[in-house]
Amino acid sequence: MNQESRKTGKNLRDSKLTEEIIACAIRVHRALGPGFLESVYEEALAVELALSGIQFIWQHPVPLFYRDHQVGEHRLDFLVERKIVVELKAISQLEDIHFAIGRSYLKAANLNDGCCSILRLHR
Repeated sequence: MNQESRKTGKNLRDSKLTEEIIACAIRVHRALGPGFLESVYEEALAVELALSGIQFIWQHPVPLFYRDHQVGEHRLDFLVERKIVVELKAISQLEDIHFAIGRSYLKAANLNDGCCSILRLHR
């Protein structure tokens, strides 16, 4: 995947909201540290987003279609203010596949902006 398709923070439609989401994720990671399951960080981020007054849908279902037939369903970790997909990854580093998956999530949700928060496994 080329670097251009990642749009790493450039030209976001709502950079203020994105910065607030990232700040929430940073607070969670600083408080909990590395090593927990994604579900723990997900719960904590839900608390942090709520305390910050940011509207979100947790585990938002997105139907998946092939040739006008629903073939499955994906659940987004968070859909923030109905416009930004937030996915958490408890991994050491992002790889190209994570960007490809994120783009698939955005396409399925018919959205343009997403944020992937890395919660490192080790220090």
